[in-house]
Amino acid sequence: MNDELIIEIANEQSACAIQETLIREVVAEILSGEGVAGGQISVALVDDPTIHEVNRQHLNHDYPTDVISFVFDRDGTSLDGEVIASADTACATAKDLGWPAENELLLYVVHGTLHLVGYDDQTESDREEMRGREAHYLARFGMTAPWQDAEE
Repeated sequence: MNDELIIEIANEQSACAIQETLIREVVAEILSGEGVAGGQISVALVDDPTIHEVNRQHLNHDYPTDVISFVFDRDGTSLDGEVIASADTACATAKDLGWPAENELLLYVVHGTLHLVGYDDQTESDREEMRGREAHYLARFGMTAPWQDAEE
């Protein structure tokens, strides 16, 4: 692996508009901020049936979910991985939270990327740390998640 960072985005959904440049910038910012200098990250934006199938096949969970991440290789400051996020789930959740679906989908990409670099959310303290990192990176791009308002 090398110190070149390649971020590929596959938009395989039609539920919401995306800004590929913003997604790429956010992923690059997280990777850089968390010490990743090179590698290849793919981000797939999909619908609920697609993420449901990925969840079933790879994690034995028979339901759609918001985001799934896979680390393929990690070697020092180099990382190869994939983030798969559901635009359908983002649209439904965003409506409930009262913020744009594009922002919710970007939050899923942030969350998935944080998983790639080693953050977890299985315990309460891990979830708090993950939320803090999500808030940090969203703020770098001028966003505040709806749950942040509820916590303040």
